[in-house]
Amino acid sequence: MRRFRGLFFSLLVIAICSLIAGHYGPGVAAGSAREAAPAEEDLAGGLKQFTSIYRLVEQNAAEQVNPDISIYRGAIPGMLRTLDPHSSFFDPRDFQEMREEQRGKYYGVGMTIQPKDSRIVVVAPFTGSPAYKAGIRPGDVILEVDGKRTEGMSSKEVADLLKGPKGTPVTVTIGREGADKPLTFQLIRGEIPRYSVQTAFWLKPGIAYIDIEMFNENTSEELESAFRKLGESGIRGLILDLRSNPGGLLSEGVAVAGRFLKKGQVVVSHRGRTSPERPYVATNGGTAGNYPIVVLVDRYSASAAEIVAGALQDHDRGWVFGDNTFGKGLVQTVFPLSENTGLALTTAKYYTPSGRLIQRDYASGSFYEYYYNRKEGPKDTPDVKMTDAGRPVYGGNGIQPDEKFTLKYNRFQIELLRKSAFRDYIPKYFAGRDIRLGAGWAPDQAMLNDFHSFLLNSKFTFTEAEFAENNDWVKQQLKREALVTSAGLDESLRYAIEVDPAVQKAVESLPKAQALLDLQKKQMVRADKRFRRD
Repeated sequence: MRRFRGLFFSLLVIAICSLIAGHYGPGVAAGSAREAAPAEEDLAGGLKQFTSIYRLVEQNAAEQVNPDISIYRGAIPGMLRTLDPHSSFFDPRDFQEMREEQRGKYYGVGMTIQPKDSRIVVVAPFTGSPAYKAGIRPGDVILEVDGKRTEGMSSKEVADLLKGPKGTPVTVTIGREGADKPLTFQLIRGEIPRYSVQTAFWLKPGIAYIDIEMFNENTSEELESAFRKLGESGIRGLILDLRSNPGGLLSEGVAVAGRFLKKGQVVVSHRGRTSPERPYVATNGGTAGNYPIVVLVDRYSASAAEIVAGALQDHDRGWVFGDNTFGKGLVQTVFPLSENTGLALTTAKYYTPSGRLIQRDYASGSFYEYYYNRKEGPKDTPDVKMTDAGRPVYGGNGIQPDEKFTLKYNRFQIELLRKSAFRDYIPKYFAGRDIRLGAGWAPDQAMLNDFHSFLLNSKFTFTEAEFAENNDWVKQQLKREALVTSAGLDESLRYAIEVDPAVQKAVESLPKAQALLDLQKKQMVRADKRFRRD
């Protein structure tokens, strides 16, 4: 109990000091004796009051106080929420998961799971993982792990049971659609890589597609591997997909952006109240060919993904296509603490090469609104900068695309996607059937009729006109989901990308990206002429 209190009070001091310091403007001498004394008195008073409250709660609460919950999940996060939306505390499990994401690997059986009706269901095994090789399928229900019933458990709790040291066994009991009795799988845990560059292939001759899902310790290396696999010399245009990329390591974002820029060009800079401006530049610039790039972004592209998109946009190296990005431009410094915990504290803000602020406003509403009820930023923002070629770009609300595109779903499509209609149907379709699908397979009319009956039996609301109007879209979704079971997650992702309207429109925008390259060349010629005259 004592160690939890000691840890909490250490964190409390750090955060309160940051909060108090944050009230001082740049014109105030933070180290002056007159300011320090009241601040120290306020801090001591605050700590004393908290101690009194905590003791009262501990002694008189109807239920026994659990330090893990009251401190790790309550007091510390509540305190950090007074600072900004992204300062956060990691308890031992969260800290371990963060490190796994940064390292790009963990040890387990390799599958995505999710809760459904108090049960844990397999979404998809990763291609080549122990779960995949053993024959576990999407839609399988995990009933037990090493004899422990999973009903009522969270997906995190089940994931923790499935993880373990490399080479150790784990027994997984599965319930499967069409199987008379539970199936038992004896799995050996292995190293499960979390590839940040999972998909890289040719959309058409000369047009390459690369998807970066996150920025971990291996991203720049994986990107180079993808280019070697494709053969970069044959690229005549690149679609760089950063949609739903939540960011990650700054160093990897700088490395990825830098390979497309000229050596010495600024990728991003950050500055804060207590830290001077620090620019990050392309150290190995010019390694990419001189081909046009369209950068795909959406409202879930954040942090390092925004740094890459902003750098390529400011230097006129990439045509940014899609939706406004999230607007997460706060620098978190991670402080490792005792008990395998950590504190991610905001210490500065990110700025694009032109000087645009990436971070959007978080002071005018609740954090719930910040994350879930986003509003477009003002069009008359004062944060207007210019790209290298003189194009206006706007800051303070993420990265605004050069070309706006938002994929819109109709009512019928939203209903089916929200209720996981395709994911629930495919296990029923494959029950008693061979899961191997021939080359060029596509859903036929019999499958459509069967899916139609499934929707009616599952109480989905739709009209016959809606079903008919969305016939082609339904076929695409059925094939995408069926490929996960039949050919694996990688093949399903590839098919989904090939039929993605946003990707198809991005390919059509490659001439606009080429125009940026031509504009760059003209700027260089003008600069060379001016240099010679001088």
